[in-house]
Amino acid sequence: MRPAALAVIGGGVMGASAAYHLAARGQRDVVILDRADGPGAGSTGRATGGYRAQFGTAINVRLSLLAREKLLGFADETGVDPGYLPAGYLWLATSAAELEALRAGREVQHAEGLREAVAVSPDDIARLNPAIRPEGIVGGAFCPTDGFIRPLKILEGYLAAAARLGVRVEWGAEVTALRRDGSGRIVGVDTAGGPIAVEGVVDAAGPWAASVAAMAGIALPVTPLRRQIATTTPCDLLPADMPMTIWAGDGFHLRVRDGRVLLLWPTPGVPEHPFDASVDPAWVDAVVAMAHARVPVLRRATIDRAASWAGLYEMSPDKHAILGAAPECPNLYFINGSSGHGVMHSPALGQLLAEIICDGRASSLDASCLEPSRFEAGTRIPMGSDLL
Repeated sequence: MRPAALAVIGGGVMGASAAYHLAARGQRDVVILDRADGPGAGSTGRATGGYRAQFGTAINVRLSLLAREKLLGFADETGVDPGYLPAGYLWLATSAAELEALRAGREVQHAEGLREAVAVSPDDIARLNPAIRPEGIVGGAFCPTDGFIRPLKILEGYLAAAARLGVRVEWGAEVTALRRDGSGRIVGVDTAGGPIAVEGVVDAAGPWAASVAAMAGIALPVTPLRRQIATTTPCDLLPADMPMTIWAGDGFHLRVRDGRVLLLWPTPGVPEHPFDASVDPAWVDAVVAMAHARVPVLRRATIDRAASWAGLYEMSPDKHAILGAAPECPNLYFINGSSGHGVMHSPALGQLLAEIICDGRASSLDASCLEPSRFEAGTRIPMGSDLL
């Protein structure tokens, strides 16, 4: 039986961040286990690469600001450029209610130190993104330090830096069981390649995290949610540094990446097949119609249906991360449920989890509201504005 002090289940950006930060804190014998044949095969590789601090809850703003601090030093820390591009996030409101929701979110953002987040008028919006059809837009919100990141580069950086610190990665290592002793602690992980004796386990399995927790007999409230992306063929219709532009009311948004325009619009997913990551042709038709109506220049674009894709969010009941030890199993640690914000928050959450495991508490910021026990205790995080 192979020994390991800690097994991290999931080799995506969240697991890689956790493993790296644990090793950087001096933790030895860390192994990452992933059933894929190599990096980037899960949700990390399907992320669109947005970064923002414009959230409606204090904890998400704090996570974003810590993550941004780490992104700015990422190349020095890991040797890889994370691709952070502060092109901004531009939120568009078409009603007084939406404007009020953005204003309430901005109060939270300013209180947490994000002073550069500002209200914008229709004239400001026309300057920030002149491609937008102005009819019906009454104002919005903008933060110039929001923008874009490269998910696979962040994954590459953390995996490389972790390896230099002695972390092992086993690809093609599907976990089949977690074994607990009489005290309830996990003492072993069974994989397709054989058993591993462990002192602790980090569940970083993203949308599949609940099935990992279930192996230990623990119910983790994380569910998958499909998000689809339609992409144009390469074109120069919109500038590469255009801000991420979002209609607050229905969530339709777009950005430019690698010379293509990405079109996104959140839908409920496929409840009867929650892990379905196919692209619905009818959804593509609908999102393209929205793009044509709202960004007229895109009527000249060609949609590359073969290159369009979908991925899975890992949703928690209050749409916030679940971070820390399982109440029923003190050496099973969760880093899950970021609800669409995982890649952007992974630098912060990995550091915080390492602090929790090594020191018993997070010290970089107060993350106690993210504890897994909050759902049974009835202390879910209030959502603030659903738009943010």
